[in-house]
Amino acid sequence: MTVPHLPTSLRAFLFADPAAHSLSPRMHGAAFANAGITGTYEARRVSAPELPAAVAGLRAPDVLGANLSLPHKEAALPLLDTLSDAARAIGAVNTIVNRGGQLHGDNTDAPGLLAALHDAGLPAFLPGGPVVILGAGGAARAAAFVALSDLGGAAWIVNRTLGRAQALADEFRALGEVRAAPADLAPWESAPLVINASSAGLNDPGQTPLDEAFLARLPAGALVYDMVYKPAETRLMCEARARGLTAENGLSMLAHQARLAFTAWTGADVPAQVFLDALAAPQERG
Repeated sequence: MTVPHLPTSLRAFLFADPAAHSLSPRMHGAAFANAGITGTYEARRVSAPELPAAVAGLRAPDVLGANLSLPHKEAALPLLDTLSDAARAIGAVNTIVNRGGQLHGDNTDAPGLLAALHDAGLPAFLPGGPVVILGAGGAARAAAFVALSDLGGAAWIVNRTLGRAQALADEFRALGEVRAAPADLAPWESAPLVINASSAGLNDPGQTPLDEAFLARLPAGALVYDMVYKPAETRLMCEARARGLTAENGLSMLAHQARLAFTAWTGADVPAQVFLDALAAPQERG
């Protein structure tokens, strides 16, 4: 595939803290190869104070842009020149595109999550009861947007800090029925879908965002979708499956959002399977 009007060698990045766990370089390396583009993708640890300088560096002519992960998805908004409608509505950016020195912010997490939920058999679970979302950061914003705009259901935001959950609910109220609640007041018995949009389990595999007692209250056949993808089997997933529930990790969402970001950077339409195959390939030890 030939992609016109691109420099001969290109760079793209992930800005996150931490960043060493990321599988994105494997996916985008495979995408560059599939598209016949000479390029590199680097996962770079960027602290909050370093973010403005890192984003400014994306204006270089050989830079396609960057992905953003924790904790930068909301903090990057004022650093950009333009925003997509989705990024503006969600209030978070996970993809920055360099358009001739102008930085455009987009959010591919939301459509990536929707595609991943369909991969997991979403039509079997919805339409139905409310979607319970764990967390109140940038990923939770994308999940709330999907629940309200694409799934047409109610969203309940459960977070350790109830004030953050309430602030997110207030922002999204114009899109549909959304509420904030502590875990013991969430509507578990009628929830067909639970999305973990927190980082619980990412750095500590023994950590879980949800007590088993709440999992036990979910209806039979409910889907627990954990955005955490490393480890591939989180404690939340294991405990959900032990209860007879369906549980999936965030690898499919990771692949779908990466494919959309790559297309935004290059114009190349690389199949989602290329990204999924890169994630499934054995990792080198080192």
